[in-house]
Amino acid sequence: MIQNEMSRRRLLGLGVGLGAAATLTLTGCGGGSSSDRSGAAGNGGKDYTGPKVDLKLWNGFTGGDGDIFKKLVEQFNAEHQNIAIAVNTYRWEDYYAKLPSAASSGVGPDIAVMHMDQLATFAARGVITELDDVAKALELSEADFAPTVWKGGLYHDKRYGIPLDMHPLGFYYNKAVMQKAGLDPEKPPTNRAEYEAALTELKKSGVQGFWVSPFQFTGGMTFYSLLHQWGGTLFDADVAKATFNSDQAVEACTWLVDLIKQGHSPANVGQDADYLALKSGKNAFNWNGIWQVNDLKKSADVQWGVAPLPQIGSQQAAWANSHNFTIVKQRSADNNKIAGAKVFINWLSQHSLDWATGGQVPARKAVRESAEFKALPEISSLAPELEYAAFPPAAPGLGEVITTFYTAFNEAALGKKSPKQALDDGVAKADKQLEDNRKKYGS
Repeated sequence: MIQNEMSRRRLLGLGVGLGAAATLTLTGCGGGSSSDRSGAAGNGGKDYTGPKVDLKLWNGFTGGDGDIFKKLVEQFNAEHQNIAIAVNTYRWEDYYAKLPSAASSGVGPDIAVMHMDQLATFAARGVITELDDVAKALELSEADFAPTVWKGGLYHDKRYGIPLDMHPLGFYYNKAVMQKAGLDPEKPPTNRAEYEAALTELKKSGVQGFWVSPFQFTGGMTFYSLLHQWGGTLFDADVAKATFNSDQAVEACTWLVDLIKQGHSPANVGQDADYLALKSGKNAFNWNGIWQVNDLKKSADVQWGVAPLPQIGSQQAAWANSHNFTIVKQRSADNNKIAGAKVFINWLSQHSLDWATGGQVPARKAVRESAEFKALPEISSLAPELEYAAFPPAAPGLGEVITTFYTAFNEAALGKKSPKQALDDGVAKADKQLEDNRKKYGS
């Protein structure tokens, strides 16, 4: 059902709210004894020749991507007689809340799939272990990945995540609605002038062309992208102060809010109503996640296309997040299990082309540049965004802070406050939250 899929998508890629849930139960997951320092186990994932090990893997792939993931695990198990992976799938919000206490009590997984914006929190609390040896043994480097994705797996200059993919916002357009307004359905707008001109023509034809959602999905993520397009950031370089009330941020927020005032969007758009309106022909444009590709491919009655986000500001930028593989620290380290886990992480990273069919851009450069990936036109069309994706920073405890950012946008989009007032108030609250995080996690 589409509503269940929508609920899943709202949590895909976000630490919003989840970071807060995690920090409530992260006690008791410290480093343990020196025997727990398992970074040197095995040969970093090249192979495993030890006795058979049974490994538990947790993930949050509850949609169609979960079926693809399970098939890949089944393939791995068939090819590795001495490693058996058992998959447990939870909703992301339950998963992040459950993982810390499960790990500390010794009933957690060996391998955990984790969003990039969660790595720092779980690393800071000692839930996951370092993976520098995996990268070294497999000779993985920034050159094998997009720099933004590769650096996102670091916390305090140590690697805790091996990136699997990137999932960005994309620009979806309804070709039939465009054509009715006299627009070329094969030439979606790529910049501010073209975008505003297209909205004007759509309005003349009686269509509110771009519905601005006040919710995180997808209005808040749209604003996140535009803030970076205008040259702004959410935080300063040290993630010590919030900066999403800068002049650039106010200008980007004002541009979006003005679309509502100018009649290009209804006021008070409901959750997911912007996307459903695109599918039903009530609007022409929607900025949404790459995960919508497979849903639209099932909608035979919708004439649609997808492209990188238009450049509205002074530079290209798009909200994005990334799934990473992590190894969970155990109360008693088993080097054989750790070695087997690293073999699986390396194997699935190499098979990320198969994973791409679930609606993800592979993290590995060689896979993205392959003819096979390019043969997936809708997914591969968003791969260029990887080079300028705006990922969340690697700092622990940011879930609640980013929620504050989205709440500030919500207040502006709903007309409760002016863009400047909403962002100023949000920054004041965010700065206090960042200060609390420093006390909780250290500088």
